[in-house]
Amino acid sequence: MPDRDPAPLRVRPVTGLAEVRPGDDLAELIGKAAPWLADGDIVVVTSKIVSKAEGRLISTPSDEQGREQARQAAIDAETVRVVATRGPTKIVADTRGLVLASAGVDASNVSTDALALLPVDPDASARKLREGLRERLGVTVGIVISDTMGRAWRIGVVDVAIGVAGLSPLRDHRGETDTYGNHLQMTEVAEADQIASAAELAKGKTTGVPVAVISGLSTVDDGRGASALVRDSEMDMFSLGTDEALAQGRREAVHLRRSVRDYTDEPVDLSAVRRAIAAAITAPAPHHTTPWRFAVLTDPDRRVKLLDAMRDQWAQDLRADGFDPAAIERRLRRGNLMRRAPLLIVPCVVRDGAHPYPDARRSEAERTMFTIAMGAGVENLLVALAAENVGSCWVSSTLFCSDLVKEKLALPADWEPMGTIAVGHPATPPTPRAPRDPSDFMIEL
Repeated sequence: MPDRDPAPLRVRPVTGLAEVRPGDDLAELIGKAAPWLADGDIVVVTSKIVSKAEGRLISTPSDEQGREQARQAAIDAETVRVVATRGPTKIVADTRGLVLASAGVDASNVSTDALALLPVDPDASARKLREGLRERLGVTVGIVISDTMGRAWRIGVVDVAIGVAGLSPLRDHRGETDTYGNHLQMTEVAEADQIASAAELAKGKTTGVPVAVISGLSTVDDGRGASALVRDSEMDMFSLGTDEALAQGRREAVHLRRSVRDYTDEPVDLSAVRRAIAAAITAPAPHHTTPWRFAVLTDPDRRVKLLDAMRDQWAQDLRADGFDPAAIERRLRRGNLMRRAPLLIVPCVVRDGAHPYPDARRSEAERTMFTIAMGAGVENLLVALAAENVGSCWVSSTLFCSDLVKEKLALPADWEPMGTIAVGHPATPPTPRAPRDPSDFMIEL
């Protein structure tokens, strides 16, 4: 049993604070309103009055349209990255790294012809205020500058710390043991945020009380400031809103597809292949047909026998073309990527449903139409594999030995092989494709 009860935790509002104007000495105003401050207290200050004192106000037209235009311009100026947009609301990462609505640009608790911006450097503002209170009252206190934010998984807003001085923003419990003997591996408590939220219980949003004091809380200052609470965007698992992430995925999907020619030994998840094939068969097709078929080669022995037979056929064709043995060997090595790939897919077209025509012109057009539909299916498949983080490379090989492939794989007679797709996890990350000017490949009529 402890010798005595722990000191009570107290949250007190600071009342009677004068209206803050640009250029005011905030430490002086708070010191006059709270001369009772003691060593170890934590002073929590709403960011709005810090912004006012620092002149972070912009004038706006008094009419609603002009005021909104000025607000949007201010949001854009404070924004580094847009995270999500829902109607008129923008969630953005601002110049301080904070992710919040409207970049913190706020029209509340200011005159109708002004907008407030967040302090440029809230941690520096907190340090300045702490030093000012030390000079005026002779006390050593902690400072938290708070602002209101929403939360990704919860309804409602809470106050969080955007500036800190004199206390640690995080309490790290990693490596400690709980009362049941469990080792804590991921527990970091955002203590400065908890302090900001607790203080808001005494301040409120509409009471005109922008400062509260918390007493009885033991703190240690590690000097990091509230910037330690800001998660780097590269480590943020929710760096985009759902709609924005989907939109970015749609924009980038085709560009993700690169021809991958070297693979790791890691097996390919067949469920990912099935999802990619499901995407492939959404391609357009003539006459409401479904002309796509896919032979997925998972048996290593069958794959080797097929590739050996294709290699022998290719070598025979090259000899008939007059190539010497060295040239033949060089060309045959191009097919080694299919041996290195963990999995092969042979896409085939089935022309069931093609319309018969008595003349060669229309018959050839009909055949081409089905071939194009097959090509669309293959491209869908390649893009979908890339979206699954699976590499692939389409090789024309089976087009030149169609009968041989059908024999070795025992494919139905009406399946026409349309190349081979090597599938596997890239041995090295694919390099970005160099941009091309589309005007080089189009004419406008």
